Amino acid sequence: MPDVLSAPLVVEFPFTRSLGPVQSAFLTGLRERTVLGVRADDGTVLVPPVEYDPVTANELGDLVEVAPTGTVTTWAWNPFPRRDQPLDTPFAWVLVRLDGAGTALLHALDAPGPDAVRTGMRVRIRWAATRTGAITDIACFEPYEGEPGPSEPAPHTGEFTDPVTGIVAPARLDYVHTPGRAQSAYIKALEERRTVGERCPSCRKVYVPPRGACPTCGVATAEQVEVGPRGTVTTFCIVNIKAKNLDIEVPYVYAHIALDGADLALHGRIAGIPYDQVRMGLRVEPVWSEGARHVDHYRPTGEPDADYDTYKELV
Repeated sequence: MPDVLSAPLVVEFPFTRSLGPVQSAFLTGLRERTVLGVRADDGTVLVPPVEYDPVTANELGDLVEVAPTGTVTTWAWNPFPRRDQPLDTPFAWVLVRLDGAGTALLHALDAPGPDAVRTGMRVRIRWAATRTGAITDIACFEPYEGEPGPSEPAPHTGEFTDPVTGIVAPARLDYVHTPGRAQSAYIKALEERRTVGERCPSCRKVYVPPRGACPTCGVATAEQVEVGPRGTVTTFCIVNIKAKNLDIEVPYVYAHIALDGADLALHGRIAGIPYDQVRMGLRVEPVWSEGARHVDHYRPTGEPDADYDTYKELV
């Protein structure tokens, strides 16, 4: 049996968004140790607040302040906290309906164990020592035996000094990828600086990278076909934003490249030519990474451009 390939992979990017008046007031309020909700058309106080009524779709803006104390409505124990979670010791994920609110807020509860958590228990917010205008300004919830907060929320203008107008939320996914038979053969061929695809026994199209089955006919593929190494740029984009941990100066070009003999275009970076001279139909060839088993980029071959009719089905 051939060796099973596997590799850890990370997909990570910063998600940046601007805030409207409701979300801006909510996050700025957390920075000031104030929890705001918004009153829906039916009178329900929504916490966290939303910008549009979930039933009527009307725009909402009637902000109110609710208490930092509340009641656990449901919970789940987390015995093995992961990186960047609210606490680095085991804790409970809880939905908490704050006093004065009609909906529940999801956050972490600091508790010694699952036996100390129950639906209906009273809790309060533990504020972070340093607050910046984010949901993490609530460090977590903690058990609370004191008096409940007001059941009727107080009106609030939502106005604060130096309001938060935008946030950057990091998104990250860690996983282990195990390729199947077709992809394993493709990766192993790259070690030899070859590119292989698989031909569909029905429509006879060659797919690169191979998928083990034809996406058009739905039948299994097994016949290996070596393609390239040269190919044609079918379409492209100019990248002007520098990616984190990517040592490539902007602007640069990322393109769909139809390798000779393939019926599916793959992705690749174009170099060795000014970015504003890259064009559809440009003939290119691979430049392999030194000591690595993948193509670093593609460069022009110097051949005449391919006729559009030869690649129009791959655009």
